[in-house]
Amino acid sequence: MGINFGNLDTSVPTPTEVAPAPAGISLNLEKNTILDLAKASPGLKEAILGVGWDVARAGGDADLDISVFLLNKDGKITSSADVVFYNNKTAQGVTLTGDNRTGAGEGDDEQIILKLDQVSSSVHRIVACVTIDKAIERRQTFGMVDNSYVRLVNKETDQELARFNLKGDYSTDTAVIFAELVRTDSDWAFHAIGEGKQGDLNVLASLYQ
Repeated sequence: MGINFGNLDTSVPTPTEVAPAPAGISLNLEKNTILDLAKASPGLKEAILGVGWDVARAGGDADLDISVFLLNKDGKITSSADVVFYNNKTAQGVTLTGDNRTGAGEGDDEQIILKLDQVSSSVHRIVACVTIDKAIERRQTFGMVDNSYVRLVNKETDQELARFNLKGDYSTDTAVIFAELVRTDSDWAFHAIGEGKQGDLNVLASLYQ
């Protein structure tokens, strides 16, 4: 049994599956690659989905916010409870912790705690997105943000399993679909996406309605 690519978004190219790194070493993912967590961390029950960024070069401090969409087998959200963000910080098996408004400091700026064995069986994809608060008003884009990344950590062992560093030109984008966890036949997989969007959280939500 392996990755069920039928659970993925069919509007994007099929990702390339990558082999897990040796034990104790984090894997650096490229855009549109996917890691089978049953191979990378067998029995993974609780994970941290962390995002980070550095203080903007221009335009003042950027306030980035992580959010996740809990999608059913058809790739849709079915209610507002399926969107976890700063005004709705919990769902079944999913918790948003904190809100770093500047990107200052070391380590992750925001984190989502995932208790994978508690996520509803109706959820087939957990899509992680990052938006810039008041981006239009402040005339800010991801082109003004340095060193953005998303990483997946085994919470029990504190071992980073994989990291995806955002690369490329996002100079017109105010939101990015960073990555997603995809339910497989036996476990979950981590898919690096890196797709830029022009819009806010409501625009992103409309993609899954």
